[in-house]
Amino acid sequence: MQQMSPKTKNLTKNKLSPVVEALLNPMAYPHKPREVKLVQTQMSFLFLTGDYVYKIKKPVNLGYLDYTTLEKRGFFCHQELKLNRRLCPDAYLDVIAITEEKGEIYIESAGNIIEYAVKMKQLPQKHMLDVLLLKGQVSQEMIAKVSDKLASFHQKATTNPEIAAFASLDIIRQNCDENFAQTEKYIGISIAMERYNRIKNYTCNFIHNNSSLFRRRVREGKVKDCHGDLHAAHICFIDDICIYDCIEFNDRFRYCDVASELAFLAMDLDCYQRPDLSQYFVNTYVNLNRDKDLLNLLGFYKCYRAYVRGKVESFKLDDCLISDGEKAKALENAKRYFQLAESYISGKPEI
Repeated sequence: MQQMSPKTKNLTKNKLSPVVEALLNPMAYPHKPREVKLVQTQMSFLFLTGDYVYKIKKPVNLGYLDYTTLEKRGFFCHQELKLNRRLCPDAYLDVIAITEEKGEIYIESAGNIIEYAVKMKQLPQKHMLDVLLLKGQVSQEMIAKVSDKLASFHQKATTNPEIAAFASLDIIRQNCDENFAQTEKYIGISIAMERYNRIKNYTCNFIHNNSSLFRRRVREGKVKDCHGDLHAAHICFIDDICIYDCIEFNDRFRYCDVASELAFLAMDLDCYQRPDLSQYFVNTYVNLNRDKDLLNLLGFYKCYRAYVRGKVESFKLDDCLISDGEKAKALENAKRYFQLAESYISGKPEI
């Protein structure tokens, strides 16, 4: 019998679905792995089998995403495959069916389809940017390679009037207002009222005072179909740098100014206390794409991206399938990101 980790045991006690419980059994897979490790996010379950990762979407409606039907989960699995192949083509293999036959649940087998999964190569954790940052093993040369890949991607990324409309002033305000509305419940928990108000006022004032700049970025074609979730944990240094796990569930979060995308990773490098790498990343990208104008938006978008990360970490506090220990860690992370967001108002990143 497979020995479950403490995390898996805690999750099982919280009454996982029959599909999730079945996929914890190595015999459910065609290649019969030695063990299966379960990792979860707010919206997905990931089954790590050594060679492959199988990712299924939770049947949830979080407002900004809707995975509540099998049809929708299947559609977004295919979207995830297509979109992530732009920056990580070799890791994203297929969308496969999870089936049930005679009361038994299998993956990649015949039977009645009850769920879908994205099948990926399991990338080496030790080569992830966030892991390497904690070990002090990231050089300027490595960051330059990320800048180069991102600059090339943005040069080729799709843009059109429909995509550009997602960076209109109305949509930018909508995205920011949504952030503040969704974090009101965490005031006094992960964010202090004073910090919340200061960031909100700064955001509203910046948009109002820089409306012509936002409009110019739209006119100049700087709004593109981007990655949308570009932080350190989504970058793996293998033979060809793999930037994975882009946003597939809501075009509004992926269609953005390239300055916003750049600011996301720059902010995350700041969060890992490497402002030197953050600045080098920005400077290298600006030189490659000759886009000095984005520097005028960098602080605003760093603040925005840090706030989003604080919001996402705060959401974990309400997830019944996340252990108390993980919630405590999420709370500390949320506070740290909100603090970082506020620091960009003065132009001096602090955590």
